[in-house]
Amino acid sequence: MRFSHVLNVISEIAGSLAANIDQWLGPWRADAPLTWLSDGYAFDAPIVGDTAIALAEARARAGLDADINVVPAEGRRKRLLVADMESTIVSCECLDELAAIAGIRPRIAAITERAMKGEIAFEGALRERVGLLKGLPLGALERVWRERVRLNPGARALVATMKAHGAHTLLVSGGFTFFTSRVAEAAGFEACQSNVLLDDGSVLTGKVGEPILGREAKLAALERSLAEFDLDASEALAIGDGANDLDMIRRAGLGVAYHAKPVVAAAAGAGIAHGDLTALLYLQGYRDDEIVGI
Repeated sequence: MRFSHVLNVISEIAGSLAANIDQWLGPWRADAPLTWLSDGYAFDAPIVGDTAIALAEARARAGLDADINVVPAEGRRKRLLVADMESTIVSCECLDELAAIAGIRPRIAAITERAMKGEIAFEGALRERVGLLKGLPLGALERVWRERVRLNPGARALVATMKAHGAHTLLVSGGFTFFTSRVAEAAGFEACQSNVLLDDGSVLTGKVGEPILGREAKLAALERSLAEFDLDASEALAIGDGANDLDMIRRAGLGVAYHAKPVVAAAAGAGIAHGDLTALLYLQGYRDDEIVGI
């Protein structure tokens, strides 16, 4: 039987899920074998019919311990990766960490949370938070980078594997060049874009370079990359966790909400809530023996 989509399952209990998948999917299960991408952890189940119903049924049956998504069987391996940085490629929010050094973390983190949920405009929230850091010594940036910024598990493998298979990679952030340039190098991204914190040579001025790069700028970066490399949007993978990532996630052929805020998870075509960044490779059909550095 021919099939156009697969149900991609990533879970520590994938073995038991695979044992029940035929029963759960019933009429949506194509007459084709499961494909294991990572033994006991990630597999594809070919499906037919109404994929939305099949996905809902599988998620309801599996419970909360699995990342389950439906993706097209063809064209899965993307040729462009556009990734958010904070709470996606790295584990922290750099502004919140600077605020911790300044002794005002709760105040700034509350604004960050509202912005990432889409409750307030990103640009105004960024100006407000940066303003609260006026006078912070520049040494605080190096301290945050050295002590608190860590790549999320799977970041290097994600970037290296996609590059090894011919993809272009771009890190986009509403954060700051001090961090994005370093993170891009550490993770292996070819290019990056972000905002600029202004200083007087010794302390932060409380200002950020204009125009602020936010939600629209991330989408524009995706569009520029598509044009530069002569790609269709269907060939792009975009990943992020906050409301300022929504436009690029919706535009990309594979848009993924990664451990995301509810507004993003609800709008994205796919979601990863449990796995690390290697899950983005399994979503594209990569097997363990094709992943660089696993």
